[in-house]
Amino acid sequence: MPQVNVVILAAGQGKRMRSRLPKVLHPLAGRPLIAHVIAAARALKPARICVVYGHGGEQVPQAVKAADLTFVKQQSQLGTGHALAQALPHLGSAGLTLVLYGDVPLIGEETLAAMIAGGGDRLTLLTAELDDPTGYGRIVRNRRGTLQAIVEEKDASSTQRAIREVNTGAVALPTARLAGWLAKIRSRNAQREYYLTDVTALALADRVAVTTVRARTSWEALGVNSREQLARLERIYQRESAARLMDAGVTLADPLRLDVRGALSCGADVRIDVNCVFEGQVKLADQVVVGANCVIGDAEIGRGTRIEPFTLIDGARIGAGCRIGPYARIRPGTRLAEEVHVGNFVEMKAAEIGARSKANHLSYVGDAAVGRDVNIGAGTITCNYDGANKHRTVIEDDVHIGSDVQLVAPVTVAKGATVGAGTTVWKNTPPGGLVINAKTQEHRPGWKRPRKKRTGEAED
Repeated sequence: MPQVNVVILAAGQGKRMRSRLPKVLHPLAGRPLIAHVIAAARALKPARICVVYGHGGEQVPQAVKAADLTFVKQQSQLGTGHALAQALPHLGSAGLTLVLYGDVPLIGEETLAAMIAGGGDRLTLLTAELDDPTGYGRIVRNRRGTLQAIVEEKDASSTQRAIREVNTGAVALPTARLAGWLAKIRSRNAQREYYLTDVTALALADRVAVTTVRARTSWEALGVNSREQLARLERIYQRESAARLMDAGVTLADPLRLDVRGALSCGADVRIDVNCVFEGQVKLADQVVVGANCVIGDAEIGRGTRIEPFTLIDGARIGAGCRIGPYARIRPGTRLAEEVHVGNFVEMKAAEIGARSKANHLSYVGDAAVGRDVNIGAGTITCNYDGANKHRTVIEDDVHIGSDVQLVAPVTVAKGATVGAGTTVWKNTPPGGLVINAKTQEHRPGWKRPRKKRTGEAED
């Protein structure tokens, strides 16, 4: 395998997006378009990856900066040939250079590997057969099927525009010849730009072998120039994600109503209902069931856990055999042991919950360490914020907390204690026994409930 440089062209303005955000930074499946291209390039283990940016200033480098990326600014957008020329000082002269596009996000690793497999002494074009080739340069071949030319659509005749095989723009070239070829490109075309595609004719003139590789699927070659095209690629990506999950044994109630915006890995016999969104890195162990309309991000869910509908989970680890929701919110830093129950309208944040503990109704548990076999009653809240700092609540094993309890942190409820309904706990409690606040209840006979005055009624 020859040494490989990768150059990603990402300087286009994307006028049809009608956005201040550079086109290559618009998200697909939760990541910028260009991030998908960078990931595919990294799979080749190239010697270097160079990103040529322009429109949007420093937004592109700031969004995807990494130690293995070199960024070069194209001050004036004068075409793809001009863009590649900006990267020349960073490429050396060995091996081959693979040119990709930051707005073509679905190009696959296998396709790229096929492009560089031929070695560094030839020029290899990536082509695709499209039902609608509008906007793409056409691949013109002779009767023997040999490549003759690439003609941009604006410069093509009506006969050439009928050709369905298109140039995707991706190309692998001998690095040693780049400087000479790019210096010979001229801007005698409808756009007055320096087309990288003109290098093909120069290669043929120099008797350099020119070959083509067909994309495995037509959608690998599709680029984004509008919001409609972006939405179309999003659906393709999600359809392929759903297919991979089902091939791995996951049951999806409806493959068309699933969004994976990151990486979702699933064990055996996982079931996912409709309209679920998975963001970041999510791991679902064997026999996990996810109800409808859940959003789960950067989380690990243990074996046999059931996530009921309309639950939000972000940055949490949930043990085996738990039951979460419906309408629960589990926020970052939460760690649930096995067989924990978190019920409807319960919110947890930075909380560690021990095995078999329960908070089944209408509670907030934040910045807390909760032991085993604890029952937290409806309406209980940990008062963890004093207006300036967060404080921690500790609830030890086998504690029973009644309804409508306020735990004013920092505070510890010791093992085995019972906290009566409506109690405010602001001091550490001893183990066992009952914790209550002194309460009085009055009865006022003859008291009349206030009533609304009718229109025109005089005051008493």
